[in-house]
Amino acid sequence: MEYKILAVDDDKEILNAIEIYLTNEQMKVYKASNGREALEMLEKVPDMHLIIMDLMMPEMDGIHAILKIRQDKEIPIIVLSAKSEDKDVVLGLNIGADDYITKPFNFLELVARVKSNLRRYTKFGTFQQTRDELFIRGLYLNKKTKQVTLNDVPVKLTPIEFKILQLLMENPDTTFSIEEIYEKVWNEPFLNSENTVAVHIRRIREKIEVNPKEPIYLKVVWGVGYKISK
Repeated sequence: MEYKILAVDDDKEILNAIEIYLTNEQMKVYKASNGREALEMLEKVPDMHLIIMDLMMPEMDGIHAILKIRQDKEIPIIVLSAKSEDKDVVLGLNIGADDYITKPFNFLELVARVKSNLRRYTKFGTFQQTRDELFIRGLYLNKKTKQVTLNDVPVKLTPIEFKILQLLMENPDTTFSIEEIYEKVWNEPFLNSENTVAVHIRRIREKIEVNPKEPIYLKVVWGVGYKISK
């Protein structure tokens, strides 16, 4: 199978290098120099398998392009960003990007990220997910093996942290109160255990979030509780 990759960057040298490396992996590369051109290319080639998207570009930047793409497409998106654009990376992930890599980057690392995201997309995007597997935007949990990975990188959780994450991932976009989380995870009545739950939530965030203060996955609903955003 020949994968179709859309590379979007206003730096022609970067685009050409991406094309060389991915073509060597038997992938077909389409190029665009800004968000507007990317959207036009997606109209011409609707069956694109993955997008590599720079954030800072003229005419239409990567953030606005991702917003447009996510209105009707679930294509994996890898964000390219400079080190000074951390807030933009968090925003990009919040609105639907699946992964990111910071400039300057090693092109072999980019190839590895592309392959990783394509594997997840073909495995989970075609509804081959089993009842033991939960997957939300790069975050993977296997109930049977007790394995958790984030963008294919293993995440070590305590048994309680695992149970909390499993509860939330099994019910994406459902808000659970602290009391509900405690009683479902600890399997005992809730008795002034707010701090216990809060501490575990904080530790999970530290392990799965790019910036725990601006969480992408595990979010608080003020006055109500916590949820995992799909």
